[in-house]
Parts: sequence; C-alpha cells; structure tokens
Amino acid sequence: MALSSKFLLFCFLLFFISPSIAKTSFRPKALVLPVTKDGSTLQYLTQIKQRTPLVPVKLTLDLGGQFLWVVCEKEYVSSSYRFAPCHSAPCSLANAPYCFECFGTKPRPGCHNNTCNLLPENTINGISFNGPVSMDVASIQSTDGKNPDLAKGVTGMAGLGRTKISLPSLFSSAFSFKRKFAICLSSSTKANGAVFFGDGPYVMLPGVDVSKSLTYTPLILNPVTTATLTFTDLPSSDYFIEVKSIKINGHVIPMNTSLLSIDKKGFGGTKISTVHPYTVLESSIYEVFIEAFTKGLAKVPRVKPVSPFGACFNSTHIGSTRAGAAVPQIDLVLQSSKVIWSIFGANSMVQVKDDVLCLGFVDGGVNPRTSIVIGGYQLEDNLLQFDLATSRLGFSSSLLFHRTTCSNFNFTSNA
Repeated sequence: MALSSKFLLFCFLLFFISPSIAKTSFRPKALVLPVTKDGSTLQYLTQIKQRTPLVPVKLTLDLGGQFLWVVCEKEYVSSSYRFAPCHSAPCSLANAPYCFECFGTKPRPGCHNNTCNLLPENTINGISFNGPVSMDVASIQSTDGKNPDLAKGVTGMAGLGRTKISLPSLFSSAFSFKRKFAICLSSSTKANGAVFFGDGPYVMLPGVDVSKSLTYTPLILNPVTTATLTFTDLPSSDYFIEVKSIKINGHVIPMNTSLLSIDKKGFGGTKISTVHPYTVLESSIYEVFIEAFTKGLAKVPRVKPVSPFGACFNSTHIGSTRAGAAVPQIDLVLQSSKVIWSIFGANSMVQVKDDVLCLGFVDGGVNPRTSIVIGGYQLEDNLLQFDLATSRLGFSSSLLFHRTTCSNFNFTSNA
C-alpha cells in the first residue's frame, strides 16, 4: 500500500516529513524503500514519489545524512507545495533559527522570503549550500516485513542520520511505529536491496527472518558535528560504533588504539557510511592492515595495484567459498572479545579484472576526521538494524551463510 504524508522541502529542494500530518487512517507496521546500486558511481540509490500530482524522485542514500533534500528545479510544479514561515514549528523542529530572504525574483519553490533555511550537504563531494525549508507531499510503500503493499537522474539525497528530521525519525513520528530502521544493500547492480523503516521481521527468500540472527553493539554519539558547514552546534548525525581492535586470521593487528576513540574535537572513532564505496582507514592503520592481510596470502602472487586500492592479487591462485574468495577473515572486535563483526571474501575482495582481486579497503590519509569509515561494499548482503530509541546497532554479518542475500526481499504485493 502506498502511503502519503506531508513533507517539508528545503528547496534547493530539501524535504522532511511533518510528523503531525499523516494522510491515511491506515497505520502501517513498517515502511520499505527499494535500494539499487549504481554501477558507475557505486552510489546506493532509492526512489520516492513526491509532489501533487506524484512524481518519482531518484535519491542517493546517505546513512548519516541529516535530512532528505532534493534540487528545486524550475519545472517543480506541485499544488501541495508550501513554504515554512520563519520561526514556525517546522523551523523549530529542523533546528533552523535563521531567516532566509530571496531577493529580486518572484517567489517560487526554493526561493521565498521570510522562511528558515538549512545547509544541505552533498556528502559525495563535500559541497554545502543554502536551502529554505518548505513542505510538500510524498508517498512510500508499507510492508509487513514479508511483502510491501503495493547516479544518473539523482536529484537529491535521502538522509537517514541521527536527527529529528531524518527519514527514520519522521516516519516513526508520522506513523507511530518504533524508532528503528534497517538497511540491506544488494551486491548486485541488477537487483534491489532495501531500507526498512520500523521494526522487523526482515524476511528474505526463501523465508529467512534475518532479525532472528542479529548481534548487537552500542551506537556511539560523536558530540561534534561532522558536517562540512552548519548553523548550529549539534552532535554528528553519523552512526559511530566502538571498534576495540581489528583481527586478521584471528591475530590482532598492532595499531595506535587511541585512533579508535573519539576525542574532544570529534576526531577519530569508527562510523558507518553508505556514501563511501569502500572502507577507509587512517594511514597508519591501513599500512599494518595491508601488511597483515598480504602476509595471510603469502603464497598468492601480488600484482600491480589498481586505483583506489593498495593491494591486489592474481585471483587464479585464490579459491572460493560460500562467502566469497578464500582469503583471510577480517574481524572488527567491538565492545568485547565475544562481539565481532566478521568480514569475509565477498565483502573484502573486489574483482577489478578477470584475473585480479583487490582488497577493498582504501587509505584515508593522515589525521582524517574519522579513523575508520566502514563503506558500502563491506555492508553489502549484511543486514544492519539501527535502534534509535536504545542507541543500538544490530548486524547480521554476511547473509551468504544463511543462504540468502539482500536482493531476496519480495517486493511483489501479497494483496
């Protein structure tokens, strides 16, 4: 079933849901969006229907994004469009205290006087810009966890971050379900993964309820914003976890463990990202990581690295397993030695040529803002549940061991 709700648009064009307005008497248990992987940019894309009449809008999925924004082009036509007056309740909810003036032009979507504005950020290229807060209608599918009722062309980003105006928070408020959401990214560019808003089950064909096999770790709040620009001093909207150490083939790699903690300036730590194609490691961590991994493949010939990777191998000397290439297992040790996020060949090795496999981790340089950024490739065919109420992450590790994948959610209607 498609559900409509009033959305706030930060026109350039940004928008979020007004939780006080849900244009349906039906209260879904959860909502679902299909997610596809763009083969050329490696971005994860979704699509919503927005405006009146409804128009499909393609968006890049941004796990740590503060809100949903889209570009407000001249052809933006909608009978349900409204702007948010300065100091109004929507502006307060968005924590947007500053007024926006648009001089020298006739008011239109994206250009109004006496409205509040925010600084939407393209987190792919790090560019921020002004965007006034506005309102419009959007539609999304509902689901019972088994079936929904039913970066070319991208015009914005769907923010899922830790804010009051991100999609998970506002869908939860609008439709009165639990403050949870889950992502399950497909490794295929020809099949859909999914984002679920609300609680499980998360049932993948052939009837595998992934919610029953999750391991849990606390979500850590970075008290300092990681946005490029901001009007207000707020905590980061990114999702951080506590990584205590990294093991390769069961052996802890030596590193400066102070890099794994977030300091008073908000630097360091480990976050999860869908806008980084591959996991990014601070240079000193990357060096020992590469050294330990290649030592575990000592009998496999190395070949010339293929950018952006630093370690590549002759794949004809590497076997295969149910979970991908037969290479050293990578373990992220979390709050205790018993809580481990394991990464196997399907999520660690990238096939760049017919006979070349590269380790899918990249060098993040010296003194980056975040020491470890777990990127999209390492998330594929893993289900991650974000519980905003309890500040907890549930993760499955590779679904390949459960004989299913993230592309196995049934998007056909059971009506």
